[in-house]
Amino acid sequence: MVFQYSVTLPVSGPNKVRRFREWAEAHVPALSYSLPAETLLKSETVTIRLLSREDRQLLLEAIAASRI
Repeated sequence: MVFQYSVTLPVSGPNKVRRFREWAEAHVPALSYSLPAETLLKSETVTIRLLSREDRQLLLEAIAASRI
């Protein structure tokens, strides 16, 4: 699989990758994505790699809907 698209999200605190996986399972279970193996604790962002533009749009819409 080639993950050609990406979204960089502002995320602070520990366990960024685990927290995103849990959120994705609850909100967009059909989404195909790739995450880094780990992120630095000091890092304030995480980059999610996606298969298609449609997956990217789906993710952005789900994020916008969950922040309401």
